[in-house]
Amino acid sequence: MTEVRGFSPDDDVPIFVISVAATLAGMHAQTLRQYDRLGLVSPSRTRGGGRRYSGRDVAMLREVQRLSQEEGVSLAGIQRILELENQVTALRARVLELSDEVERARLATGTRSSSRVFAVGPTGDVIAVRAGQRPRLGGSQALVVWRPSSH
Repeated sequence: MTEVRGFSPDDDVPIFVISVAATLAGMHAQTLRQYDRLGLVSPSRTRGGGRRYSGRDVAMLREVQRLSQEEGVSLAGIQRILELENQVTALRARVLELSDEVERARLATGTRSSSRVFAVGPTGDVIAVRAGQRPRLGGSQALVVWRPSSH
């Protein structure tokens, strides 16, 4: 995302009233109200119900405007894009959590990342074996060699 005049998109402090946010985003205040009604951008509210926009909100407004004007994406399309971006962000966070969990489990068991070896089992399935161990063979002792064609 873009940086908003001294504010990074990560700045979540709701400080801009609607008129200032509209000016910073380069659009009319009524457009901000419409985007709020559609759920594209959800500013914080004061006790009296007034909207307060953060630097992140302003950056989001600029992105919505860019997608609409430069890319020709409909508001429904923009809403779906934003939902998918939020999903991707959540999934990335989950991957990091799971990676940390796997690393903690490895440290707890003392295993190294290269301690798992895979081989073809007697039925042709891929199986996990310990390093240096051979899979048990079934009935056949046949060796199959694959050579790519020369043409």
